[in-house]
Amino acid sequence: MKQTRAAIVGLGRIASLLEADSLREKPCTHAGALAANPDCVLVGGCDTDEQRRSLFAARWGVAVYADALEMLRTARPDILVIATHPDSHYHYCRLAATSGVPVVICEKPLADTLSAARKIAALKKRGGITIITNHERRYSADYIRAKERLASHKLGEIISVRAVLYMGKNKRLVDVFWHDGTHLADAVMFLTGAALKHRKRWGAKLTASAGTAWLEGELRQEKSGSVPVVMEVGAGRDHLVFEIEFSCASGRLRIGNGIFEVWESAASPYAEKFRSLKKTEVGFEGPTGYFATMVADAVRCAREPGRSPQSSAACGLAVIEYLHSVRAWR
Repeated sequence: MKQTRAAIVGLGRIASLLEADSLREKPCTHAGALAANPDCVLVGGCDTDEQRRSLFAARWGVAVYADALEMLRTARPDILVIATHPDSHYHYCRLAATSGVPVVICEKPLADTLSAARKIAALKKRGGITIITNHERRYSADYIRAKERLASHKLGEIISVRAVLYMGKNKRLVDVFWHDGTHLADAVMFLTGAALKHRKRWGAKLTASAGTAWLEGELRQEKSGSVPVVMEVGAGRDHLVFEIEFSCASGRLRIGNGIFEVWESAASPYAEKFRSLKKTEVGFEGPTGYFATMVADAVRCAREPGRSPQSSAACGLAVIEYLHSVRAWR
C-alpha cells in the first residue's frame, strides 16, 4: 500500500526540536513519530522562521517552505500537522479543509478562544476533513490501562477526583491552566467518559504568577449522576507535577507524570474489623507509545474515510468549553 504523505506547519519544540531531549520517550515529536511510522512519509515542513526551517531540513531531510499554501499545493499531504500557536489553528485548519487535506492533527489547545474552537469543530461537521486534537494521553498505554481499571469497576464507583498541576515558579496560573491544564482536563474526561463542568474557584487569582488556585467542578455522567472534582493549579514550585487521583468506593487510582498506582480495599493489618488500602500495582513499565499511536490513528483515518479518531475535534472543543468557563472566573 502507498505510504501516507504528511507535512507539518510550525517547526518548533513539539514539531521537531524536543526529539533532541535525551530523557524523553521516543518518538516525542510530530516529526519523530511520522518518520518512525513505516506507513507514513514526511514530505514537508513549513515555518516563517528561516532558522527553524534550516534545522528541520537538516534533521529530517525534507523540503521546507515559508508559505503553508505553497507547501500544501506542492507536497500534497494526506495529513497536515498544525503545531503553531493556538491563535492560528483555525486559519490552518480551514486552509487544510479548502485544500483537500483529508486529515489534520492539531496541537492542543484546539484554539485560543471558544469561538475559534467551535469553528474548527464545525469544519469536521461539514464533512471532508477529520481533525485530531493532540491530547496525547488518550494514546498513551498507561492512561489506557488506567481507563480499563476504572471501567472494570473492581475499584468500585468513582466517589471523587483530585487533580494537580504545577508548571514552575513564575508562570501566570491562567497560562499554565490554558496550555497544560488542557491535558489535565482532557485526561479526566477521557478516563471517566464524562463531561467536566466548572462550578467555582477560590484561592489565588488566575492572573497571578504566585500562589495556588483551587477549581471546583463536577463530572456529569448520564447514568450515575455527578462526581465532584477539585483541581489545584499552582505556581512557586521549582518542579513539575501533573497527576490525577480517583478515590473509589473500594480503592484508589493515581496516574500522572511518572506515576501509576492502583490501591485496592483489603482487611486492615492495623485494626480489627476495618479495611485499609493495599497497593496492588506500582509503576508502568515499557514505552507508552503516546506519539506513535496518535500517528497510527491519523494514518488509519487517512486511509479509512469516516473513521472517528481517538481524540477528535469534539474532544478538543469540550476541553476549550471547560477552560473558557473557568477563565471567566479569573
